[in-house]
Amino acid sequence: MDSVCTAVTSSGVKFQEISCLYPPLGWITTSWEKNYDATPVIIWMQGQPLLPLTAVALYALCFALGEKFMKNRESFKWRNILALWNLALALFSFVGFCRTFPQLFHNMLFRSLRDNFCMNAQAAYGSGSSGLWVQLFIWSKFPELVDTFFIVVHKKKLIFLHWYHHITVLLYCWHSYVTMSPVGLFFVVMNYAVHSMMYAYYFLMAAKLKPKWLNPMFITGAQISQMIVGVAVTTTAFQYFREGDNTCNIQRENNTAAFLMYGSYLVLFVKFFFIRFGFGIRTPKIKRV
Repeated sequence: MDSVCTAVTSSGVKFQEISCLYPPLGWITTSWEKNYDATPVIIWMQGQPLLPLTAVALYALCFALGEKFMKNRESFKWRNILALWNLALALFSFVGFCRTFPQLFHNMLFRSLRDNFCMNAQAAYGSGSSGLWVQLFIWSKFPELVDTFFIVVHKKKLIFLHWYHHITVLLYCWHSYVTMSPVGLFFVVMNYAVHSMMYAYYFLMAAKLKPKWLNPMFITGAQISQMIVGVAVTTTAFQYFREGDNTCNIQRENNTAAFLMYGSYLVLFVKFFFIRFGFGIRTPKIKRV
C-alpha cells in the first residue's frame, strides 16, 4: 500500500485515496472530498433501521392518495420544472460516475477478484472522495421518489415496474450500505452511468430538445445491460459462500436480496423492451431505474 496516499478513517480503517494515486484526479477533486470520513454517517444510519421503511411506506401512501386526488382534475403543466429536475439528476449522476468509476477501475486493475468481492468496503471504496459519492448515491434514492410525483400530477400511467423499483432499490441500497457490502461499488457505478444517460434523455424530452436520432431503445438497452451485470455480480458472489470462505465480508442475505432484485428487474425490463420495441405496441415512456 502506497504510504503517501494512505489515510485512516475515524474507525481505524486504512484506505488509499484515489485522487492521490492519480494526480490528474486530484486537480479536480476538492480537499473536502479527499478527506471525507464516512464513518460518523454510517454509524448513524446503522442506528436508523426504520427510516427507509418509513420513507417507502409514506411513498406508497402518497402516490396512492395522489392518484385519487388527480382522478377528476386536470393534469399539471409543469414541463419546465420537470425538465430542470431531470437535468439536476442527470448532472448529479454524471459527477457521481466520474468520482466513483476511477475507484472501481483501479480496484479491478490492481486487486484480485476475491478482494473486489470480499474486502472491507470502507477500505476498498467507502472512504475519501469515492466514499462520499457512494454515500450520496444512497441518499439520492430518497429524492428520486419525487419522480413518481411528476408522473401522478401529469396523470401519466403509473405501472408496477416504476413504483416496485423505487421501493426495492431504496431498501436494498440502505441495507447494503449499513452492512458495508463489498460489491456495492459495482452497483453504484452502473447506476450512476445509466442514470446520467436516462435523466439526460428525460430532460431533453421535457424541454422538447430531443434530437430525432436519439432512440429510446438505447436507454432501455442500457437499463437491461445494468440488470444483466447485476445478476452476474451477485451470482459470482455466491461462489464464495459455496467455498465456505468465512473471511469474505459478503452477507448471504444481502447478496440473495440483490440477486432476486436484479433478476426481477431483468425480467420486467426485457418484457417491457419486447412489448414496446419488439411488437410495435405503444406503452408508457421509459421507466426510471
